[in-house]
Amino acid sequence: MVLAFIIFFIVKESIPILKHTGIYDFVFGKVWRPLALGVSESYGIFYIILATIYTAFLATFISLFIGIGFSIFLVFIANDFLRSFSLSLMDLIVAVPSVVYGFIGLVIIVKFFEHLPILNMSAGESVLAASILLSFMILPFIISTITESMMILKKNYNDVSISLGIDKWYMVSELILPNSKNAVLVGFILAISRALGETMAVMMVIGNSLVFPTLLGKAETIASLIALEIGMSEVRSLHYSALFASGAILMLTLSIINIAVHFLRKYLLKLEL
Repeated sequence: MVLAFIIFFIVKESIPILKHTGIYDFVFGKVWRPLALGVSESYGIFYIILATIYTAFLATFISLFIGIGFSIFLVFIANDFLRSFSLSLMDLIVAVPSVVYGFIGLVIIVKFFEHLPILNMSAGESVLAASILLSFMILPFIISTITESMMILKKNYNDVSISLGIDKWYMVSELILPNSKNAVLVGFILAISRALGETMAVMMVIGNSLVFPTLLGKAETIASLIALEIGMSEVRSLHYSALFASGAILMLTLSIINIAVHFLRKYLLKLEL
């Protein structure tokens, strides 16, 4: 019920800008110029949408492969103490405020890119810096989900595999990993949901430039846009409405991704049957 009221409020506040600009021009427009002097205002968030999706997916894919490998290590190599300690550490990582991650990313990742000659970057703020930082922030969601699933699968297959003389790593590659795909999808959904909505940490390292997003270039995400400009927008103005409409687009993007993954999961289950 509360979620329905939130969605209703966001959609209601988005209507003025959609009437003024049109849905197509708002979504596919390439110029965001809400406070123009001497020229007409423009509200287009296409580059911002691309930057949001680009950063979130890159971060998720980085953390997905690391998370799968680390989960295999925890389940099949690490002892009980190390496994318990690592999972507790994952919970601690989630609890750290995002502004702390942003500060760490600013003084470590950004500075590293600035002093790396091969990249030849004038400034370290970039989509890559934001994605690397985000991948570390969402890693616990993936590791916790996949590790839990692999622990259950290990209990189901380990004794049988030993009795049949099957090598442990053959069991992992042929039984554990194929049967862990549902857990991987769940971890992907949790991670991409966090990555799309992350604000402060990304805002501090991505550069916040309203340009076409490139890997080593600056960009700006929807969440960063809202956080930076909502405080200076006049209530009930077109700028104010455009920020709410941007939030609605972000929710819609996340919903589309979740629905797509849901149907992919059903399709994979049908293939198994």
